[in-house]
Amino acid sequence: MSRDLNKVMIIGHLGRDPEMRYTPSGRPVTTFTVATNRTWNTTDGEKHNETEWFNVVSWGNLAEICKQYLSKGQQVYVEGRLQTRRWEDADNIRRNSVEIVASEMMILGDRHDSNQTNSDTQEPEPINDEEYPF
Repeated sequence: MSRDLNKVMIIGHLGRDPEMRYTPSGRPVTTFTVATNRTWNTTDGEKHNETEWFNVVSWGNLAEICKQYLSKGQQVYVEGRLQTRRWEDADNIRRNSVEIVASEMMILGDRHDSNQTNSDTQEPEPINDEEYPF
């Protein structure tokens, strides 16, 4: 018996704030982009950088979490499967789009409220040693 596998894992930074919509049946769907960077050196020592952009789609509870907690520039881990969408545009030209349908998402780096900017993150209050005698 053979098995198939369609699994993708990426770590990168959000390119824009997530956008949430609802299907006609009321199911939430959130989309966002994630950029991953790759750096390598050529044989003659020249350094190269390459950025790859991924479209990410999340559904249901995960869609609501992504919309609430993610914002542009934030580092995230996304796990899911690749899906190709095909459609015809207004000029009857066939279009394709490859996207990651997320099943898991973890916020990496600084966690900040989606209503705050990166510069508004709060420092933790210092602990008074006298309050904890042990």
